Amino acid sequence: MSSNLDPVIAARLKRSPDGLVPAIAQQYDTGEVLMLGWMDDEALHRTLTTGRCTYWSRSRQEYWVKGDTSGHIQHVKSVALDCDADTVLVKVDQVGAACHTGARTCFDADVLPLGK
Repeated sequence: MSSNLDPVIAARLKRSPDGLVPAIAQQYDTGEVLMLGWMDDEALHRTLTTGRCTYWSRSRQEYWVKGDTSGHIQHVKSVALDCDADTVLVKVDQVGAACHTGARTCFDADVLPLGK
């Protein structure tokens, strides 16, 4: 699949065998971790150039822009690669719920107990 992603950025990315990198969405001002999605080169390019998070749906095999159907938009504030260039951190201003269940974050409903 071709992409318009800057070749310098594309050369740095370490993708999974299916060409994807995990993308963590984090609320830019509070640090709250909102969700994890998947991006290929084109989804990352669209995210960087439109200011809206674009992800690759592994189940539907298509791009989706967060908020296009729900109205729960992610306005991109910054994008960073981790030290291994195999994960993307997208700091966003989240409008409404980030989780498809309607919750603010995907990570607050099933907190696991810690052994002491």
